[in-house]
Amino acid sequence: MVELDLTCNLEGFRRFLISSTCRSFIPESYLRDPEVFPEKQGDQGSIYVEAVDKVDLKKIRDITFINARDVLGIIYTSKSGNTKLKWRQLRGRIGRMSGDASANSLVNLSMSRILSPEDVEAIMANQQNEGGVSVPLEEQQPESPEENQAEPRPDSLQ
Repeated sequence: MVELDLTCNLEGFRRFLISSTCRSFIPESYLRDPEVFPEKQGDQGSIYVEAVDKVDLKKIRDITFINARDVLGIIYTSKSGNTKLKWRQLRGRIGRMSGDASANSLVNLSMSRILSPEDVEAIMANQQNEGGVSVPLEEQQPESPEENQAEPRPDSLQ
């Protein structure tokens, strides 16, 4: 488990929700529409979208697809319960995502372009080195002062 607290756009979080829950069966038109979100209730994971205006579109399997305008927040809990993330609007379609994410969710966050593959590798390496204690990406420091210095350049390049 990794604790996350970062800024991301709503579309990125929407892509994450789709990748995590319904990528194999979401209708193509819903996938392309930035106002369509999955919602889900129950013991096997949940997604709740808080918006100024939302309308149910269609239920497929255990997912209800909704059209939401002016999204204020989203609460996501994975089927396993290992991932619990919240997205809260800061300004427009930019928000703050916070909570705990499993390794599988980190992969989905990377596929959704919220985290880069390098961010995921750094987080996983940090998890192994720190014994499960997470450090926000902005606060990571080099192990020694030498790692922070540039390599000396050969005389011919100076």
